[in-house]
Amino acid sequence: MKPNRIDQTFARLRASNQKGFIAYIGAGDPTLAATEELTVALEKAGVDLIELGVPFSDPLADGIVNQQAAQRALENGATLAGVLESVRRIREKTDTLPVVLYTYMNPVYTYGFKRFLCDAEEAGVDGLLLLDLPPDEDHGEFDVPGNLRRIRLIAPTTPPERIAELTRRAEGFIYYISREGVTGAQETVAGNLAAGVAAIRATTDLPIAIGFGISTPEQAREVASHADAAVVGSAIVRKIGEYGSQPDLVARVADFVRPLADAAHGA
Repeated sequence: MKPNRIDQTFARLRASNQKGFIAYIGAGDPTLAATEELTVALEKAGVDLIELGVPFSDPLADGIVNQQAAQRALENGATLAGVLESVRRIREKTDTLPVVLYTYMNPVYTYGFKRFLCDAEEAGVDGLLLLDLPPDEDHGEFDVPGNLRRIRLIAPTTPPERIAELTRRAEGFIYYISREGVTGAQETVAGNLAAGVAAIRATTDLPIAIGFGISTPEQAREVASHADAAVVGSAIVRKIGEYGSQPDLVARVADFVRPLADAAHGA
């Protein structure tokens, strides 16, 4: 079996004593063709792993910026099948950048569990982040002997016993939500990061990435100093929304992301 790109990327970062930078963008915003171009450009801008948000009509864990991105993508005809086809095309241009699908269960349920798992791996997806599948309802449908890594979310409010259960079943890396609420850029970084990361590290050797609310290079550097990677989503998605109709969309978004990635790498 081919080595998983997520595992390889975090191993490379650790070997070089460097922190990682993860970018989230809404797949299909403004178009799937733009998503493909953005993904390749963001890897060149320093992104170590990309999360592609599968568009869904009721994204309850997302703030208004990501909700609007999902709506734009849906209005432009994006579907889960289309996202997987875009990943196939991305793999024609880069075979090194890890791709994680950030998705709600409804699109997967509609597509079909087993079909989705097979098609996602065949397309070149490396990991899955299932937003609204509670641990107690996860009966192993996605614990398949393939090459897809199952990313687990942990929040500041997650009890210690649940943290241990989540990390025991996690693969690839842990996504630590730095603050309560939905996604969205914030003026400041949460103040309890060290304690939250320590609680997770006590239960696992997996890398820890911190996201939610990060929007500036200073914040990316601070967050990455506490973990193995920083995740920026809404701030990037907002720029895509602002530049979406402009011919230099890809270049302008890459220019915005580059100092964020540099800051995380230098933490």
